Amino acid sequence: MSSEQRTEINSLGEFGLIEYLTKNIELQNASSILGVGDDAAVIDHFGKQTVITTDLLVEGVHFDLMYTPLKHLGYKSVVVNLSDIYAMNAVPTQIVIGLAISNRFSLEAINEFYEGVYAACEKYDVDLVGGDTASSQKGFIISITAIGEVAPDKYVKRNTAQKGDLLCVSGDLGAAYVGLLFLEREKKIFMESPGVQPDLEGESYVIGRLLKPEARRDIIDFFAEKEIVPTSMIDISDGLSSEIMHICKQSQLGCVLYEEKIPVAEEMKKAAFKFEIDPTACALSGGEDYELLFTIPQSEYDKLTMNEQISVVGYMTAAEEGVQIITKGGNKHPITAQGWNHITKNHD
Repeated sequence: MSSEQRTEINSLGEFGLIEYLTKNIELQNASSILGVGDDAAVIDHFGKQTVITTDLLVEGVHFDLMYTPLKHLGYKSVVVNLSDIYAMNAVPTQIVIGLAISNRFSLEAINEFYEGVYAACEKYDVDLVGGDTASSQKGFIISITAIGEVAPDKYVKRNTAQKGDLLCVSGDLGAAYVGLLFLEREKKIFMESPGVQPDLEGESYVIGRLLKPEARRDIIDFFAEKEIVPTSMIDISDGLSSEIMHICKQSQLGCVLYEEKIPVAEEMKKAAFKFEIDPTACALSGGEDYELLFTIPQSEYDKLTMNEQISVVGYMTAAEEGVQIITKGGNKHPITAQGWNHITKNHD
């Protein structure tokens, strides 16, 4: 749509807007009995247990529209919610969306946001079954609730890891954080000299990890196929060290993490060095990777070797042994939520 065309949202009214944004919805899931258009949606998960999660995203706090395209924002808003459902070993089936929109946004802009929402729904086989819109004094506020299903008592919590379990992670870590550093740097340069074009040459991997993350449906499918039930699981939204601390604290255990086992992409390493920061620090303290961190009994180890997307990064210990990282140089340090205490030094 050309940038000249601008339709004011209030020209449609609230119901007109919802009707406009949801007119082409086709329900994909048998569990979605009644979707948009009535007072409430109706869902029946046919004997499965229902899993629910919600997220609130606020402009200026969780996202910056200066470098976040609205379509990407719509996509990411859905994906971060679905990631929480997968982290319970469940399958997402429906979402509902609430938006508060200021008059700074045109109908075309909101349409673009919804294109991203629908793209994520289509990719992950999820139905949009309801929502609400309101006007906001300034800025853009997004609330998404995701609903999923899981076979009775197959959901996985954070507080059920066992001593001796292997600590595992999907994918690679730290790239979204480095992507954010690039975008923030370019934003600063642009604010100081608006004529300067952004220089993001060769950084599409790390920027893509920030602006268009994916949830790890493939890992949950793999567990089902190989009959693996993790003993605990969490998604990595706040950095590896912070999520490890959650599992350790809630399971009342310690752990040993090996720095050399932490999976990092080559593109992330190169990008981190441009900022003269340590790739391990990015993986430990970054965030927004939306990978899965989980524990499994050692007896299941052989099944994992079939999946190159999974890395074993450590193991669970007794609580009194603490939460430790063994560096590439063989030294042991306590992990804090921000990484480990020696992060600012040239560590070994």
